[in-house]
Amino acid sequence: MALFGKMENLDAPQNENKEMGEVEKIKVLIIGSGPAGYTAAIYASRANLSPVMYEGMQPGGQLTTTTEVENFPGYPKGTTGPEMMEELKQQAVRFGTDVRFGMATAADLSQRPFKVTIDGNKVVETEALIIATGATAKYLGLPDETKYAGSGVSACATCDGFFYRGKDVAVVGGGDTALEEAMYLAGLCKKVYLIVRRDVFRASKVMQERALKTPNIEVLWKHQTKGLFGNGVVEGATLVKNMGTPEEEEVKISIDGFFLGIGHKPNSDIFVDYIDTNDVGYIQTIPGTSKTNVPGVFACGDVQDDQYRQAVTAAGSGCMAAIDTERFLAEQE
Repeated sequence: MALFGKMENLDAPQNENKEMGEVEKIKVLIIGSGPAGYTAAIYASRANLSPVMYEGMQPGGQLTTTTEVENFPGYPKGTTGPEMMEELKQQAVRFGTDVRFGMATAADLSQRPFKVTIDGNKVVETEALIIATGATAKYLGLPDETKYAGSGVSACATCDGFFYRGKDVAVVGGGDTALEEAMYLAGLCKKVYLIVRRDVFRASKVMQERALKTPNIEVLWKHQTKGLFGNGVVEGATLVKNMGTPEEEEVKISIDGFFLGIGHKPNSDIFVDYIDTNDVGYIQTIPGTSKTNVPGVFACGDVQDDQYRQAVTAAGSGCMAAIDTERFLAEQE
């Protein structure tokens, strides 16, 4: 698969003819797309900062795996994740953002200009850096998770729970994330199965008590998911109870939605030698700003948000990052 591709019918300046390994010097680099990255690009390009964006291996981010989006302001009839991301991208391009397909594989943030390596061979030197690389939901690794992606499998109850109102769903996990997802879904759905691999929760005591007191949450202790089934959409799950013991048995449950509640991994690995993160890897920003501990480096979207992880909050933080970047560069002149 080609890591660089020319954008068709776009007016943005292109630099795709540069030789492999050549160092390119720019003013503002945005790594990652999605609501945060594209919004940062819109604001940065309107401020005449001539931003260059590398979209990453999943242009548009996690939202491109969501079929229906009904909770983003400005779409009264709803839209799809891919359509919304394409519109945000076109808006960024309209104002002059140079959008490119490529992945940041290394970074040297020890001094300005910062050096970011793209696809392992091209180095971009930038006066300011906006990190919008997002976070990746953790999955069980079942083929059926891919098969039914967008057709009953979700890693965000807040995003997709509305579509399962009055239906039966399942949540996998035993930590705070899973119980929070289950509690949210319990307010919408007829029944919520909580699939827990062990015979105890890893969640906080408060969350455990709330979940266990919720009448339409049924905890399936010592169950592991073997697979999903359904005609085009999820209609049920095949579970294994007491796996690896003499009491092992296969169990099938009827569900309309299957939610992963085993956490997210922020895409921050190439920055951790320079940027402060929490123990999970989320980039730490100065409260009320997008500023990191490195002057000139800003973070927005899910790579620094372990609380909300919504498209609208990501977009807002992208706006903040661009404004913070503009002010930083003005101070350097």
